[in-house]
Amino acid sequence: MAEKSKVLVIGVTGLIGKFVVEASAKSGHPTFAFVEPLSTPADAAKANFVQGFRRLGVYVVLRFLPSVFGSDVDRAHAVEPARTFYAAYYTDIHRLLEEEGIPYTYVCCNFLVGWHRSTLVQPRTRAASRERIVILGDGNAKVVFNREDDIGTYTIKAVDDPRTLNKILYIRPPGSTYSMNDLVSLWERKTGKTLERVYVPEEQVLKKIRDVKSPDDLVWAISHSVFVKGDQTNVEIEPSYGVEASELYPDVKYSSMDEYLNQFV
Repeated sequence: MAEKSKVLVIGVTGLIGKFVVEASAKSGHPTFAFVEPLSTPADAAKANFVQGFRRLGVYVVLRFLPSVFGSDVDRAHAVEPARTFYAAYYTDIHRLLEEEGIPYTYVCCNFLVGWHRSTLVQPRTRAASRERIVILGDGNAKVVFNREDDIGTYTIKAVDDPRTLNKILYIRPPGSTYSMNDLVSLWERKTGKTLERVYVPEEQVLKKIRDVKSPDDLVWAISHSVFVKGDQTNVEIEPSYGVEASELYPDVKYSSMDEYLNQFV
């Protein structure tokens, strides 16, 4: 068997990085992790992650570098301030890699299901409502909700795969892809209750973006891109620049939203 590639992971104490590190080490890749300096009491939890990495055989180096895990912002219909944010933190970095001829694989991981947990994407809530749900737009845009450990698994699968070289890896498993209308219907079937659906038209969403202060305007602008414009799924994946993870790796047993929501019923 060919020797497995060395893997460097940056931002390992964030929402995704720790899962990528674990998947890489468990797959037998020589794994290196960059970690920002840990010097305050609030860093205790991060220090525990680092110790866990060392037990897995991960080489840990204390240093901070930015992460560019995200969605396909080149093809998004984002309004300000999301457009400028995407350009500064994603698009400019992508162009630099391409111009310098550095081999790459962009990972479009879409939404992190753990970030939204059981809230059905309701802001400032801890649990999904059993009475009322707010939906941006008409609720028909398809959104992708991926578990963080599934993202880590797919990412490491792509490391040595020539099919992902200089390509975008879209993580869009069909069982994780729902419109908000379909997601609410799924929740209603699980709870046995019908929710009042409150729809926010696009013009009201755009007004909200203009009226609120930073950083809330960015949050609303990204939500407009995802839930109103459908930017996570409205792009057909062209073989010239992209591949879809669940099609490329059908052996991966990912967690569907149907399965994930069972724990909150």
